[in-house]
Amino acid sequence: MPLTNAFRPRIAAKLNLLYPNQADAVLSRIDELADRYRPRLAARDGELWDERSILLITYGDQVGSGDRPTMAVLDEFLREFGFDDLLTGVHLLPFYPYSSDDGFSVIDYRAVKENMGDWSDVERLSRSFELMFDFVLNHCSQYNERFQKFLQGKEPYTEYFHAVDPAEDLSSVTRPRSSPLLTPFETDRGTQHVWTTFSADQVDLNFSCPDLLIEMLEILLDYVERGARLIRLDAIGFLWKTLGTNCMHLPETHAVVKIMRDLLDDVAPGTIVITETNVPHVENISYFGDGDEAHAVYQFSLAPLLLDAFATGDVGPLLHWLEALEYFGPGMTFFNFTASHDGIGVRPLEGLVGPDRLDRLVEHVRDLGGRVSMRRKPDGSESPYELNITYFSALNTVEGLAPEEHARRFLTSQGIMLALRGMPGIYFHSLVGTPNWQEGVEQTGHNRTINRRKFDVDELRAVVSAEGTAQQIVFDGYRKMLATRIAQPAFHPDAPQSIVPTGHPAVIGFLRTSLDGTQHILVLANVGSAPVELDLTALCDVAVSTDLLSGQSVDSRSVTIEPAGLLWLT
Repeated sequence: MPLTNAFRPRIAAKLNLLYPNQADAVLSRIDELADRYRPRLAARDGELWDERSILLITYGDQVGSGDRPTMAVLDEFLREFGFDDLLTGVHLLPFYPYSSDDGFSVIDYRAVKENMGDWSDVERLSRSFELMFDFVLNHCSQYNERFQKFLQGKEPYTEYFHAVDPAEDLSSVTRPRSSPLLTPFETDRGTQHVWTTFSADQVDLNFSCPDLLIEMLEILLDYVERGARLIRLDAIGFLWKTLGTNCMHLPETHAVVKIMRDLLDDVAPGTIVITETNVPHVENISYFGDGDEAHAVYQFSLAPLLLDAFATGDVGPLLHWLEALEYFGPGMTFFNFTASHDGIGVRPLEGLVGPDRLDRLVEHVRDLGGRVSMRRKPDGSESPYELNITYFSALNTVEGLAPEEHARRFLTSQGIMLALRGMPGIYFHSLVGTPNWQEGVEQTGHNRTINRRKFDVDELRAVVSAEGTAQQIVFDGYRKMLATRIAQPAFHPDAPQSIVPTGHPAVIGFLRTSLDGTQHILVLANVGSAPVELDLTALCDVAVSTDLLSGQSVDSRSVTIEPAGLLWLT
């Protein structure tokens, strides 16, 4: 069956914006896709998410063992330590053959990188976890077959990429890097200067070509058939290019996302679309649309604000941001995270902290062995784009903390993230408390490698079981925290959240209430270096008796929170 009457006119309207002279022909081709894939895709019933919905962010080759397929090793490691009971999902970072950027320069969208296994290994992992696939649709590798055909002058591939006259004024284009925007390539038509937003090996795709759109929609449906419950649209804000604009978040970009959402809602309802846009908060949330675009957006402001709070001992900017955070309604949520395969973006701090405070945060990261990646602004100057450091190392101090103190401080940062309204995402290296991988940076020359270490599985088992180390404390503490978190209805992603002013600059407080109103959890965290005593009767009307994390009874009238202390009071 082609597109249904509920979705056909919605998609048609967006195609009229994108391809006004070809909209009907493109719609017919989408009809054909829907007709072909509908019998092969299953609708997913029930809620999109609940309090158990937590994803692990990991590479498909994060852990290995000799010549075995790494995804099989990953699956075994996660089940060995009980994560199939603690996590609902796994976000597999790009596991396709690639040429650079640890996966984000895709050579073949429809294949599994040989060392990781094959599609049967992906299917095996999907038996224990819901999977999120990365859809790297802004760009592909220069070695991708499509680009090679572009170089050879084959149709329709000559329209699949942006060849731009270098004399054009491109100064208004938003730049996430300091590398050149255009890269020269030799083609059968002479030298062509091709748009490369992120690197010379990552050539931007041209979605103004309808043939490309159809091909990418087919890949999207293929991913769902292969087991993707969630689809992550990587770097989506850069998708559509119009000279004379900043080429960010253009109406056409939003239209493409909405077409993908409409198509999935029609032929594979229950598939979750999540957008990744490392930009200021107000731009980020634009991808919710009117409830017709992304189901979830990455909460990029959280990671730097939370780190700033611990670095300064002041929760002010974090608290101010949380107070203003909107709830957009059922079917829309934030994907909360503190770390990922990339660095900690600082553009999402724009308008939230002043330049002096940002400078102090940058120096804090450098003092702890981190790196700072820069971007080029329209006036030609450079400014920080992201902080390259593991979140575990970022939660240390310049003086250095004892393993127990470092682990407690880090776990408190994670406990705040886990308790906030939204769906949590945990980067593998946060789960095991990985410190900065300086050797990796020296090997590759890339700042991001500091946070992308891969492990032999026996080495990793030894790391997380070495008694008294920060890594062992983090690993065991994180699993215990997850087991507690997933049992609390008040932590449902849609459950109400309200800020509880504590009157102390180092203590953040907020209240989560279950959707049926039967459970309340008061979350309190001390980011400072001294104990803080609070009068609980003055904070809120909820009477508490137990700390969920320790299982200990608490005085309902007052509580003392130790430095880097965290309480989930109910």
